[in-house]
Amino acid sequence: MKCFLLIDLKIGKLNHQDVGQMDTYVRMYDQLKKQQDDNPTIGLILCSEKSEAVAKYSVLADGKQLFASKYLPYLPSEEELRQELQRERQLITEQKRISE
Repeated sequence: MKCFLLIDLKIGKLNHQDVGQMDTYVRMYDQLKKQQDDNPTIGLILCSEKSEAVAKYSVLADGKQLFASKYLPYLPSEEELRQELQRERQLITEQKRISE
């Protein structure tokens, strides 16, 4: 599994602009860094809200057919990402409280 993974961390709700921004990042990274023997770049947007955490994968490959099952063995599950987001949010909230 030789590919790049771009991660965008968002505090708040996912919107269409976030997806478009990741699309731009993936396309630029592929143009500037990806080698011919690399698999398509994966864009991962992690969003955290006060009441919930959401993690979704996005693979943009200019219409090339891409099978998600090829990537799944190498990526954390959505639940694992959700738990990690919640843990990080708690740590940041605690650090912010201590510094105030």
